[in-house]
Amino acid sequence: MQKIIRWIVLISLVVVALAPILPQFVWSFSHRWLFPSLLPSEWSLEPWEYAFSTSSRVGEAFISSMAIGIVVSLLSIIVGLPASRALALYDFRGKSVIEWLLMVPIIVPGIVATMGIHQVFIRLRLTDTFIGVCLVHLIPCIPYMVLVMSSVFANYGTDLEDTARTLGAGPVSVFRYVTLPGILPGLLVSTMFTFLISWGQYITTVLIGGGSIITLPMVLFPFIAGTNYSNAASISLIFVAPAILVLIFTSRQLGRESAVMGGFGKL
Repeated sequence: MQKIIRWIVLISLVVVALAPILPQFVWSFSHRWLFPSLLPSEWSLEPWEYAFSTSSRVGEAFISSMAIGIVVSLLSIIVGLPASRALALYDFRGKSVIEWLLMVPIIVPGIVATMGIHQVFIRLRLTDTFIGVCLVHLIPCIPYMVLVMSSVFANYGTDLEDTARTLGAGPVSVFRYVTLPGILPGLLVSTMFTFLISWGQYITTVLIGGGSIITLPMVLFPFIAGTNYSNAASISLIFVAPAILVLIFTSRQLGRESAVMGGFGKL
C-alpha cells in the first residue's frame, strides 16, 4: 500500500511540474503560432538547432552552471552540516541571533546583498572569476542547507553514535557508518535544493561574474525579454530539465525511511 501511495505522489508531482512546461514544449517546435490558434500553423526544428549550436553558447553555459552548482553544493555541505548539527543539538548563548541571521539572506533581496559584497570582491579580486560566483551563490544557498539539516538533526538521536564511540570507533568511522546513513536522505534533499537555488541565480552571477562567467539564466533571459519565443522555449526546456530530474529524485528520497525515523536497517 505504501508503495502505491509513493508512486501516486511521484506521478502527481511530475504532472504538476510538467503542466506549465507543455506550452513551452509546443513553442520549441513552432515557427509561427498566432493567437487564437490552439496549435502552431508552422512547425520547425530551428529552435532546437539553434539551442545546440555553438553560437547560442547554451552548451558552454550548461557546463558552467553545472560546475558552479556542484561546487556550491559541496561548499554548502562543508559549511552547513556542522552548523546545522550545532544549532539542532546544542544550546548556547547567541543561538537565537544566529538563527535570525540565517533568515536575512532569504528575506533581503539578493541584489541588495550582492551590491554590497561586490565592493569587497573587487578589493579581493574575486569579481569576474569562477570562485567569486561560487562564493556569492553561497549567500542564498547556505540558509536553506542549514534550515533543512537542522530539522533533520532535531529528530536525530545520538545514542548510536555514543554506542559506537564506546566500542572504540573513531570520529571518522562514527560519521561514516552511523551519522551519515542516518541523515543521508535529508542531506540528499537539502543538497538538491541547494543545487537548484544556485542553478537559477541570475542577478548575483551578473554582478559578480561581470559577463565573464556565462550561465544558463544569462543565456535565457535576453530571449525571454525579446520576441523570439521559439528559441526562448527550447532553451528554457534545457534550463528546467535538471529541476525535473531533481524533483523526481527528491520525491523518491522523501519516501525513504532513515535512522531518524527508525528505518536504519532499510538504508
